[in-house]
Amino acid sequence: MDPTRADADPAALRARWHDTLAAARHGRPGPDPLPYADQLLERWSEPQRRYHTLAHLTAVLDHVDTLAAYADDPGAVRLAAWFHDAVYLPERSENEERSARLAERALSEAGVDAAVTAEVARLVRLTVSHAPADGDANGAVLCDADLAVLAGTPEGYAVYADAVREEYAFVPDDAFRAGRAAVLRGLLGLERLYRTPYGRERWEERARRNMAAELERLTGAERLAGPGEQV
Repeated sequence: MDPTRADADPAALRARWHDTLAAARHGRPGPDPLPYADQLLERWSEPQRRYHTLAHLTAVLDHVDTLAAYADDPGAVRLAAWFHDAVYLPERSENEERSARLAERALSEAGVDAAVTAEVARLVRLTVSHAPADGDANGAVLCDADLAVLAGTPEGYAVYADAVREEYAFVPDDAFRAGRAAVLRGLLGLERLYRTPYGRERWEERARRNMAAELERLTGAERLAGPGEQV
């Protein structure tokens, strides 16, 4: 499946939320899950979003399902996927922190126990760096699922890159190119983009090719070094 494409079916997403929250409660009673789903879907449908949309949410949830066997607590990772970009204003730098705080408030109110709520918030905050520690199985799954978009087909990756530019339409071209190039260099500089065996085997090489090609377009670089090479 092309990780940049996903069908965003609100009814299906509401059902997925219901099942995920019910599992996280472990049979304990709690408020009706569906108003929480509707509030989250409303957030993910805000007009300033071009990439961080319901399609992105659906894609990340699908990838979490693919990678679930690698997680210690797939349910917590699924909840974190729902919240990881629930607060998103492209001109703000604290979106992940605000999303984590939203998760803490909403999940506590919705009847999820404190330990799971804390783990969800931790995972949301981890998406600032996408650099889980060795042995952080839940973090590896969420970060790989979120970064899977980088491993799309060249055409799909171009759609993703264009959508990111649209979200930052308020930024002048020169400033955007410089900022985007810095992000790409940071990702390319990671020893590993993906931390699960699936991600490393299926996505790593293609994601690096896509990002290197975008960086070359942005900077006009004649050549980009591969891992271990000298420029």
